[in-house]
Amino acid sequence: MSLLIEDFGGRVATLWSQLRPATRVLVERALQLPGSSHQARNIPYDSRADLELSRFLSTLDDQASQSSDTERQTRLRMVADTCALVLQDKTQSAEVFAQLVQRAEQQRDYKRIDALADALTNRFAPSEICELARSEDVFVRELANEALARFPTTVLMSLLGDPVDTDVAREALRRQVIEYGSEEARQIVNALQSFE
Repeated sequence: MSLLIEDFGGRVATLWSQLRPATRVLVERALQLPGSSHQARNIPYDSRADLELSRFLSTLDDQASQSSDTERQTRLRMVADTCALVLQDKTQSAEVFAQLVQRAEQQRDYKRIDALADALTNRFAPSEICELARSEDVFVRELANEALARFPTTVLMSLLGDPVDTDVAREALRRQVIEYGSEEARQIVNALQSFE
């Protein structure tokens, strides 16, 4: 693996060398078994690994877009895609999720966007999804709003007490009324309007 990374240039090699050993193992195992980052489940993963892999992915994508060598560009993209799969499988960071959605959108990889949407509802806390619903990126914002609208109404009610998330929760409740015809959400929306 080290020879492959060194072939990508100094910037990629430097970032690779700065990864903690456990983070490197995540990528190496995923590269050995393409399409399956699940093999690294027993390896510790934390917010620092998120940050390391996010920076590494950005650098790989930058180098791939700047490379005029087709073979090198293909290899860079393969490693970048593998790194993105590891992040997709493991991340619990709203910022990294947004990075992955933006990357998939740029590549017009709608299958990956669907997989990310599934990961969003399965892995992220409602407050993290509210953070994504405030994103400047329209695509990220829409995925988050759709995920919130599918949460149980009681979960959205619990977000109403948070001054940061209340507007997003209200919008999700309105969406439940309009798109899903939820009577429970309708009652809450009406109560909120009469209270105001």
